[in-house]
Amino acid sequence: MASNDFLFTSESVSEGHPDKVCDRISDEVVDLYLAEYPYARVACETLATTNRVVIAGEVRPGADSRIDNEVIKETARKAIRAIGYEQDGFHWRNCQIDVLLHEQSADIAQGVDAGDSKDEGAGDQGIMFGFAVDETPELMPAPIYYAHEILRRMAADRHSGKTKGFQPDAKSQVTLRYVDGQPVAATSVVVSTQHDAGLSTAEVRELVRPYVRSVLPEGWFPPESEFYVNPTGNFVIGGPDGDAGLTGRKIIVDTYGGAAPHGGGAFSGKDPTKVDRSAAYAARYLAKNVVAAGLARKCVIQLSYAIGVSKPLSIYVDTFGTGQVDESRLASVLNEVMNLSPRGIREHLRLNRPIYARTAAYGHFGHAAEADGGFSWEARDLVDELKRAFN
Repeated sequence: MASNDFLFTSESVSEGHPDKVCDRISDEVVDLYLAEYPYARVACETLATTNRVVIAGEVRPGADSRIDNEVIKETARKAIRAIGYEQDGFHWRNCQIDVLLHEQSADIAQGVDAGDSKDEGAGDQGIMFGFAVDETPELMPAPIYYAHEILRRMAADRHSGKTKGFQPDAKSQVTLRYVDGQPVAATSVVVSTQHDAGLSTAEVRELVRPYVRSVLPEGWFPPESEFYVNPTGNFVIGGPDGDAGLTGRKIIVDTYGGAAPHGGGAFSGKDPTKVDRSAAYAARYLAKNVVAAGLARKCVIQLSYAIGVSKPLSIYVDTFGTGQVDESRLASVLNEVMNLSPRGIREHLRLNRPIYARTAAYGHFGHAAEADGGFSWEARDLVDELKRAFN
């Protein structure tokens, strides 16, 4: 039996991290197509390096689309500018952008499309996980929640001009001590942030300190010797100029910081027929509502699919001994309260909208559901129905 007293660490990266730049561009392309064609198919991968961006993949509509390569390039430039890159080695205005998108494979399309005798199938095989735990009001694991929040607040003040000296690329890492299964203190915090030339490590450290203090609960700040800021020293060259980026390389940052399983598929750059994305959102939605309904303090849900098949092959629920109801019965109820076919998920969560660029940084989970349908999988609107099902 695992100990209830332990240390656990999660990391986050900022919107300016090279991989996150690529996630943002890929999701901007998804939004571009869904805004024009709500049932578009998009599988978009982005690579970024010194003053170079390559956008590749497949889309539908393709040749007949009103969205041409120049529109896609302009969309990418706007994303890079919004992140804040105006550096010699990576600048939104003059970086070279190559667009290599082509028509979706007919073989994939025939498996996914609905027909006279079948419902819309999953866009690929795979396993997807959703997780929720009562460690934070957002029902997210505390280490990843705090790691995200430190960087998110730093970025907000960089954009507003409130804090001078930060540049877009940054990473954080938070280690928490758990006692009786609950987080009680931070034992170490690491923040590495790109900064203006001429700032010393000591100066950057003091710029970062108030963000860590404001995010962690009172009394949780780690010992001074365990508060690490830019431990390698200078961090002026950053972003894609310092390290190449690719879409989909930060899947643990995107989900639960390692506190729960991950199916392996990335989210960004994929339209909602891809169950890598949509079913992972559905699994989070169900797990969050289970915990919010008081049926468990901690819950993981696994869904599995086969390409071209509409129904999930399996639904697995684990409440880690915290459940108030039978897990097999809970799995059956969840399958009843939500249609878990790809089309059912898209319709229930209203996923055929341009709502994905905002998910590309600081996690796909743990946000508030938004009025325009953004982060719809974070809503708690199944709570009453789940409570009724178990009386």
